[in-house]
Amino acid sequence: MAKLNVLGSEVSVITIQSSDFISITDIARYKDSERTDYIIQNWLRNRNTIEFLGVWEQLNNPGFKPIEFDGIRKQAGLNSFSLTAKRWIDITGAIGLISKAGRYGGTYAHIDIAFEFATWISVEFKLYLIKEVQRLKKEEQLQLGWDIRRNLARINYRIQTDAVKLNLIPPELTAAQVNLVYATEADVLNMALFGMTAKQWRDLNPGEKGNIRDFATAAQLVCLSNLESLNAVYIHEKLSRPDRLARLNQIAIQQMHLLAEDTGVKQLPKGGQ
Repeated sequence: MAKLNVLGSEVSVITIQSSDFISITDIARYKDSERTDYIIQNWLRNRNTIEFLGVWEQLNNPGFKPIEFDGIRKQAGLNSFSLTAKRWIDITGAIGLISKAGRYGGTYAHIDIAFEFATWISVEFKLYLIKEVQRLKKEEQLQLGWDIRRNLARINYRIQTDAVKLNLIPPELTAAQVNLVYATEADVLNMALFGMTAKQWRDLNPGEKGNIRDFATAAQLVCLSNLESLNAVYIHEKLSRPDRLARLNQIAIQQMHLLAEDTGVKQLPKGGQ
């Protein structure tokens, strides 16, 4: 049996089928050390508590008895209504609460339910949980942004510094292909990277939904993003479309060889534009 600090005091924790159950009897002692059973029963009388317990059981317990639960829910909140943990378990087949006798006796609740009980006992604890969730969410967002920036910086560094002689990954375009005028700038990029236009890809894949970029690998999408930036620079420099296509094709060949070897890029999710 382990211990957990809740509301500034230690509470007992047991593990059943890989789930942690916390002694809400111990938590109730924070409020009144002499009437813990009364506090738990008072909590169970609350209609909001019954609604919470019912939803939790429906999500986690295939053996929960909904008809019996409806009977309890209809009575909840009435002055004559009373409920113990053992009665709740016996009537509904609930698994979120455990009533134990003996040396380690008392009422135990799944950690989800125990935290709900703790927030009912203490407004301070409820505010603490709200603040903690906000803090963790903010840290998660900062960490995600940092990881993305780190990976992009590493990829770009690899592209700029690797001096290994490269094999051809995208097809190297012929002079006739380079001199051919394509209808859109998007097809300039498609030719540079995939060796075909969007229409040519559709003609070769009549049964597929989407377009050529929807079926690109993660490495190809990273390369495509780089090519888009370079193409914008070349347009600003007033390079002709054939010249831009020839340059972009050579860059695509170089970058794809590097990116295909980078395990970090291989793990990026696939997707298109």
